[in-house]
Amino acid sequence: MALVARYTGNLTKKRTFVPMQETTPTAPVSQSFIDREEQYGAHNYHPLPVVLNRGEGVFMWDVEGKRYYDFLSGYSAVNQGHCHPKIIAAFIEQAQKLTLTSRAFHSDLLGEYAEYITRYFGYDKVLPMNTGVEAVETALKLARRWAYQVKGVAENKARIITVEGNFHGRTLNVISFSTDPGARNNFGPFMPGYEVIPYNDIKALEKALQDPDVAGFLVEPIQGEAGVYVPDEGYLATAAEMCRAANVLFIGDEIQTGLARTGKMLACDHENVRPDILILGKALSGGVMPVSAVLADDEIMLTIKPGEHGSTYGGNPLACKVAIVALEVLKEERMAENAAELGAYFREQLEALHHPNIALVRGKGLLNAIVIKHDNPDAAWDLCLHLKDNGLLAKPTHGDKIRFAPPLVITREQIDECVAIIKTSLERL
Repeated sequence: MALVARYTGNLTKKRTFVPMQETTPTAPVSQSFIDREEQYGAHNYHPLPVVLNRGEGVFMWDVEGKRYYDFLSGYSAVNQGHCHPKIIAAFIEQAQKLTLTSRAFHSDLLGEYAEYITRYFGYDKVLPMNTGVEAVETALKLARRWAYQVKGVAENKARIITVEGNFHGRTLNVISFSTDPGARNNFGPFMPGYEVIPYNDIKALEKALQDPDVAGFLVEPIQGEAGVYVPDEGYLATAAEMCRAANVLFIGDEIQTGLARTGKMLACDHENVRPDILILGKALSGGVMPVSAVLADDEIMLTIKPGEHGSTYGGNPLACKVAIVALEVLKEERMAENAAELGAYFREQLEALHHPNIALVRGKGLLNAIVIKHDNPDAAWDLCLHLKDNGLLAKPTHGDKIRFAPPLVITREQIDECVAIIKTSLERL
């Protein structure tokens, strides 16, 4: 039995490794890929020791041909399942016609996509981008511009309220309001203009909204990277109403929680909240390519004029075609309904294990997490290694939490099989 190494060093210093609990040795073919990546790639991630080369539906296969259940879904980018045939067919068809024009010219698909997605979610306008954090940056720029041109905030005084435990991306601006030391350490100086308050704390929000220079409140309806932290029922609805009363924009970051993941098309839908600015990404392409979007009504969106914001790839024809089909698939295959039903069933089955090392099960729809209780601080990582050995891929977050988010095409029978894998793996801790 080989010892698996776990990176524990500071990326700014020489890297050190410590041995982990024994597990199945990494196969020679996989190790060759890992070694090459280690030698030539930046060391900014700590992946599980598995090398994947194929995916279909809820499954992925490694280079040795072993099959795994995917319980991360590309951080919820693969809601529709790996290589969904309808999405892939649309991708191939459009890729053979036209992939990129830049926004210097019109394309025959951008208007169709803009009409489709704005009607789908009920907004006047869409601003198409590529990655999630680009969409977050876009939303923040819109909120500031709206504050100056519409609300009347004095120049350079606009402030954005954010919350502790947030994750909105990795740009310098976004980590300026992160509370994760790993995201911030040695990356300063940071951008001003943000106030960070506790998540799920209405009183703290009420106090922060007293500042007349506040432009927006940026929030994840459920905090995914923080370990699927679900706020109290009524938090979102109350926060949105308070923002409205204070003439502050409610900015919903639904990059991970949106697009059927939590059992509704948007997580905000659980409380009938309509964000003033809606941010989407990840599953907007079904995991095929980077596609993100910011939606808002004219009063907000039209504050940005030609030449004041953009992206070479944003709204490219290939992305437009893929996003339309990815959104069609969500509704045609009733993926929100499946997520609601099977998510509740999955949590019930996990709780029924009554396992002493599971301190908490939480989630909505098929965005779920367990909190590990164990004397070993690396128990969550160890459990993910055991899960991998038994054919299920998941990843720890914030040390003691493991997110379970399979593609939304999963079946009840597959849920049963996965719960059995989780049970068997827990017995090895």
